Amino acid sequence: MNKFEIRTRQKKDAIIHAALKLFKEKGFIHVSIKDIAEESGVSSVSLYNYFGSKEGVVKECANVLMQHTIRRAKELLNQNIDFRDKLSQVLEICAEQDYQLLGTPGAVEDQVLASLYSESTNQIRIELIQEFIELGRKEGAIHASVTLETLLEILSAVGTLQASWARSGNYREKMAELIQLLLYGFVGRR
Repeated sequence: MNKFEIRTRQKKDAIIHAALKLFKEKGFIHVSIKDIAEESGVSSVSLYNYFGSKEGVVKECANVLMQHTIRRAKELLNQNIDFRDKLSQVLEICAEQDYQLLGTPGAVEDQVLASLYSESTNQIRIELIQEFIELGRKEGAIHASVTLETLLEILSAVGTLQASWARSGNYREKMAELIQLLLYGFVGRR
């Protein structure tokens, strides 16, 4: 990279870091482009040039968080551990990633932020989930009669629950219960 590209990357990183911090503290609606620019030390003009809008910043924030999550999840795919343990860990990783942005007081009531975040992460999540489902079927942990469509619908419903739990303040406890239910059902471990 040349010096211009390095400076550009540094400015973009500063904007993303500042935006994540401010969105967590205040929520999307209460943060302006000017706020992000001031927090990051980058001009508003540069921010618009790099991301186009505040929504563009949210999408990039979501992308940055998802890329970190994907790296961790893919590492799990290759580990020599039981599929249920892999799935449990990846669900915890994904829940933690969501909590990083949506589980704080300024963000939990912000439907615009939650909606933009979900839009930006859903396709990436679906691809990751499909990889885990294929592995689970290959290992015999997911029954062949359960369709991908049904699994994705259930996980979509889970996303709706997550948003309501973030607002209620007991997100982590509810996610732990949900992971237990998803992996072992109502009856419990075998």
